[in-house]
Amino acid sequence: MLDYENKFDKNFIIAGVDEVGRGSLAGPVVCAAVIMPLNERLDGVNDSKKLSVKERERLSPLILKSALACSIVELDNVTIDKINILQSTRIGMKEAVEKLTLKPNMVLIDAVKIDIDIAQENIIKGDEKSYNIACASIIAKVYRDELMKRLSEKYPLYGFAKNKGYGTREHVESLIKYGVCPLHRKSFVEKIINRGQYLKRAQTA
Repeated sequence: MLDYENKFDKNFIIAGVDEVGRGSLAGPVVCAAVIMPLNERLDGVNDSKKLSVKERERLSPLILKSALACSIVELDNVTIDKINILQSTRIGMKEAVEKLTLKPNMVLIDAVKIDIDIAQENIIKGDEKSYNIACASIIAKVYRDELMKRLSEKYPLYGFAKNKGYGTREHVESLIKYGVCPLHRKSFVEKIINRGQYLKRAQTA
């Protein structure tokens, strides 16, 4: 996974950037930026989606401990509804890079292009191809999962501890039954709610 990093001069400071929660129906999108030392790669690092929960939870503190610099930024569902998910992701990624205590020479980003004054490379499926991006994806995923577990205690009807805000069958059924809570992205769930109301009317007709 160091093929992309190895293309650059060894003196380069390379940051990896990724997001988690872009397709979720509820909760924030979480963006992470991380600069890892490239001479001591952590075993097991991969795209967070390909790792088990236990593997991600094992790796996240190791990444945070090893990182030369890292930052995490979250943009809430209200912002997502206001400016859309793509713009929210770009803003979150930009802020994550700007919050790094060490300024990189190169930023490797999973697919998205952001407005920064630093050279960047936008890599499709970058979390599978770049070590730094994969590390960013892991810490973002663990951070967001823990956040959704805590929020589930406040909004227990929707199963956030289990579904993390994504559109599982149980989550959609809860949406149709109870409507939205303050964490839901209304722009994402409007069609689901409308369809649920239509189905209820059809059943009682």
